Amino acid sequence: MPGGSLCSPASVFPDSPLLTSVRPRKLCGADITSTSRARVGAPTSLEPSILASPRPVLSTDGNRKWSKRVLSTTLSGLQCALWVAVTLAASPSTSVAQEWPYFVTYSHDMEEPGNLEIAFLSATGKPLGGNRFVGSTLEFEYGVKGWWTSEFYLDGQSTFHDSTIFTGYRWENRLRPLLREHWINPVLYTEFANISADKALREVVGHDGKADLTNPNGEARQEKEREIELRLILGSNVGGWNISENFIAEKNLANNPWEFGYALGLSRPLRLMASPRPCGFCRERFVAGVEMYGGLGDRYRFGTRLTSHYLGPTLNWKSPNGLALSLSPQFGLNSYSLPLIYRFGVSYEIGQALGRAVSAFRRGGTR
Repeated sequence: MPGGSLCSPASVFPDSPLLTSVRPRKLCGADITSTSRARVGAPTSLEPSILASPRPVLSTDGNRKWSKRVLSTTLSGLQCALWVAVTLAASPSTSVAQEWPYFVTYSHDMEEPGNLEIAFLSATGKPLGGNRFVGSTLEFEYGVKGWWTSEFYLDGQSTFHDSTIFTGYRWENRLRPLLREHWINPVLYTEFANISADKALREVVGHDGKADLTNPNGEARQEKEREIELRLILGSNVGGWNISENFIAEKNLANNPWEFGYALGLSRPLRLMASPRPCGFCRERFVAGVEMYGGLGDRYRFGTRLTSHYLGPTLNWKSPNGLALSLSPQFGLNSYSLPLIYRFGVSYEIGQALGRAVSAFRRGGTR
């Protein structure tokens, strides 16, 4: 959340290449539990094809050729993602946990200990007076303990008529102090980010707005942002509904003031009862909901004045083998926001990834 088995203390439901398109898992014969934002992707290198496009030339013909190259890269990446999705969906797996369809909001559920989730998320938008962009994130989420989940992110972005760049990395940790399910379940979140010219829109804080997304990449890259982000995550599961609230505080280490934001999510499977027979497109494999997030100013000007806010429907589908697809059109609620953001996500979970790797290493060493 940004599938697979979850370390949820109690079941709450009755009886599961960075690309250039786009943050929230047991069905069909198993209890439904929940997890955090959607995640995605299967990289072939640390710097995928989205980061490999050549820089544009300044002529009009060159700009047209650049636009065609970016569009071609986008379509090729999307075709690759769909091919991977179909391939993984057809392969057998025992990882079939529920996934909430959030892109910015985190739920209170943690990754199953020992499981590794690989995810790709992208956000596409066009600020008025600026160029269209695609911000992408490749995520690796690992369940360290039942109460501790850790994630590592690689970010990049491509701006039409400009360039494609790697924008930095993030490292986050989520800690759940109360393992038993309660009416309200708190989770503590910390993140360190080292980014520049980032357009992944993983959160909106302070006075972030559309004007911040219009600067040329060459200029925006000069400003390095080393930030600490803290979140208080509150989550509840009530009658099949997941309700998640995040309060965000972010501090740029360059002596900037604390900035604040929020994220809210509400979602529910289309059907709570699992089908008696295995199926790929049963209604219980789909989760629909709504997500809203935005900025709350900073320590000197706390509030909603001159802040951006977004609201949109979300939808998630989870295959029997653990592959999850999520999408959401999100609409800006005021003139300070982008008019529209398209988000897409794909994720795949590897059960007991570390144990499998150690076993494979040991087998290789005995030959």
